Amino acid sequence: MNSRVIDLAVPGVRELEPYKPGKPIEELEREYGVSNAIKLASNENPLGPSPRALEAAQKALRDIHRYPDGNGFALKQALARRHGVAPDHITLGNGSNDILEFLARAFVQPENEVVFSEHAFAVYPIVTRAAGAKAVVTPARNWGHDLAAMRAAVNPRTRLVFIANPNNPTGTWLKADELESFIRAMPAHVIVAVDEAYFEYVEEREYPDTIGWSAKYPNLVTARTFSKAYGLAGLRAGYAVSSAPMADVLNRVRQPFNVNSVALAAAAAALGDEAHVKRAVQANREGIQLLVGAFQSLGLKFIPSAGNFVCVDFGRPAAPVYEALLRGGVIVRPVANYGMPNHLRVTIGLPEENQRFIAALKKVLRDR
Repeated sequence: MNSRVIDLAVPGVRELEPYKPGKPIEELEREYGVSNAIKLASNENPLGPSPRALEAAQKALRDIHRYPDGNGFALKQALARRHGVAPDHITLGNGSNDILEFLARAFVQPENEVVFSEHAFAVYPIVTRAAGAKAVVTPARNWGHDLAAMRAAVNPRTRLVFIANPNNPTGTWLKADELESFIRAMPAHVIVAVDEAYFEYVEEREYPDTIGWSAKYPNLVTARTFSKAYGLAGLRAGYAVSSAPMADVLNRVRQPFNVNSVALAAAAAALGDEAHVKRAVQANREGIQLLVGAFQSLGLKFIPSAGNFVCVDFGRPAAPVYEALLRGGVIVRPVANYGMPNHLRVTIGLPEENQRFIAALKKVLRDR
């Protein structure tokens, strides 16, 4: 046997490159010989999880020799109360990424097309190509979704549309009226998935809560996560709210026990600690103001963000700046793979981390 393994893979998978996560602190310190590095690369909550979530996780550890509740009863009940829906409208995922994959696996075939925007979340092309379908990438408008262009791209072969609101990595967001108008205009054979991973951070008045629309639009799926504002990124818990028939289909492709018992317990407890989320939002607001002020003082352009990160534009390839920051013990995220080679994405950290990033950036720009 002398065939290459890649040649045995299905065509869509052959075209993919493995997802590259942000550089871990340990790897940076080992590779560059630095210490006390900080990571502002993966849009994590710098405050960490709620103490209630930690307590619930500790209790759940006692029973990890048992399989988790495959139906996630307690978490579904908590989510149903929070969102005013029946539990059978909810699908649980191993992070909201799981939900995105369920959608592609359940509804997309090789003859179908999936529409999403330029500069949108990297998982959309991954799940599309893994299903063997055609990815239709529409041009962005002001770094965000151009809904008119996306609507024009929909045709009889389209089965799924991904919309990130706010979008990662740009932080751009869509208003309620324009987004609902788009969803209303979709033909019956098209499913619209609205990815609201950063929902809790958004403070814009005209930003929509699309979960409230699921009763009107049976082909709408809203995906959310506990990885961001709730601070549970390491446990991987997410969910979708949709019509009951849609949830039924998604749950048919959901793997048994896809959310572990510790994540189920911690997520349910985190959902009940609204004060902790408010503290995270306040810290994020102050951090964004600090970074934006620094960028303005340095004459750098940036994309206004509704998430917990800001993309800053250096007006030239940003890779050397990224590398120099690494050598200073500061990890941010390059976004050239999103078609943004001049930008770096900076996650909002603790106040002292934000100040350290600003000081490191000033030094890098001064030395160049």
